[in-house]
Amino acid sequence: MALREIVTVPAEVLRRKARPVTRFDDELQRLIDDMIETMRAAPGVGLAAPQVAVSQRLIVVEYAEDEEDEAAEPKLYVVVNPKITRHSKETEMGVEGCLSIPGLVGEVERYLSVTVKGQNRHGQPLKIKARGWLARIFQHEVDHLNGILFTDRAERVWTPEEPVADRV
Repeated sequence: MALREIVTVPAEVLRRKARPVTRFDDELQRLIDDMIETMRAAPGVGLAAPQVAVSQRLIVVEYAEDEEDEAAEPKLYVVVNPKITRHSKETEMGVEGCLSIPGLVGEVERYLSVTVKGQNRHGQPLKIKARGWLARIFQHEVDHLNGILFTDRAERVWTPEEPVADRV
């Protein structure tokens, strides 16, 4: 495993629609492991392959679903070719930051819950139902695969006085 450089705006790869993953080979497994290590070291709660300059439809997310329980262990999700197939009608505003846009945060409206379908790291189908902050993370990361940044969706953007703990 190795840390990869997280690219920042205005890197072109962040604005490109990523290609579907078609080969579940050793190279993909290395990329996944490197992305997990890079996300944890950043530290962040999500990372999309374009953020490490790889234009492929791959995301990693690590977050403790029980936001109330500080002792809750974070769960790691690796999703290849993710697609949001369902979402709630309800939305909510929330503050987001991004490892590829250091120094800025923004207020973004996102669906309260989503269903994400894709494949695991070995190509088997998977389906994840997410609510709250976890749903927000998945929406943020899938946006990266479509060349969309949180600043494109933000109602307002600003420089925070305090560092943001959960960068996606």
